[in-house]
Amino acid sequence: MISGRALLSRSAPWLACLGLLGVWEIGALILNTDSFPTAWEAVRAIPSILGDKESLINILASLRRMAVGFGIGVLFSIPLGLMMGRSRGVASFFNPLLMVIYPVPKAALMPIIMLWLGVGDVAKTLVIFLGVSLPVIYHSFQGAKAVEEKMLWSGAAMGLSAAQRMIRIVLPAALPEILTGCRTGLVLALITMVTSEMIARQSGAGNILFNALDMGQYDTVYAMIIIIGAMGIGLDAAFENVRGRLVKWSEPGFDIPLSFA
Repeated sequence: MISGRALLSRSAPWLACLGLLGVWEIGALILNTDSFPTAWEAVRAIPSILGDKESLINILASLRRMAVGFGIGVLFSIPLGLMMGRSRGVASFFNPLLMVIYPVPKAALMPIIMLWLGVGDVAKTLVIFLGVSLPVIYHSFQGAKAVEEKMLWSGAAMGLSAAQRMIRIVLPAALPEILTGCRTGLVLALITMVTSEMIARQSGAGNILFNALDMGQYDTVYAMIIIIGAMGIGLDAAFENVRGRLVKWSEPGFDIPLSFA
């Protein structure tokens, strides 16, 4: 049976969303302007967007770019971050480069990337990749750096090579921190995906949003904002569920079961 506190904890996000929609509805009614439709008008426009084949193709194209950029970013960043965490030489080489790139808004690179690669999927995927990579590298670096040396010494004493120690000791020990970086990268992937599509307007969720804005379809604009927000919440919740299962052993209060042969 679910306790009252657990039920309140589970329903709190939905209550917060309903409260926000309520404030939005009241604010729109008070302002009474075409550029700020009511929450009901925006929500009512969602089925027409999701029921339109072209709009669905655009949204799926956005998710595909996001998945590719996120996947490549993770595959590139985790090994680099782990190597930086365990090698001063690698860290000394890459740290200055990352310090230069980190403060630059990734969307600001979009015009330059468009000059090189055009306005197609490659340019947008590259911007997503850049947005994802930095937090994943940082958290992988911090996770690898925090691994206790005695664990590596024990692995070396057992005859494990440097590569085997990295895979069998460093990677599992750093996994909670790595997944924290991946979660941050997932949010940034969504942000950079929409931003890149707003700049290079050919297809995607960002393209639908800005086309609606140009045509004065403000209910569609706000409906797309709700859809994009729902995509972010859903992806984050799904990733958090997977993360919780993968690193449950690292949570406070979790006892690792012991078995005796």
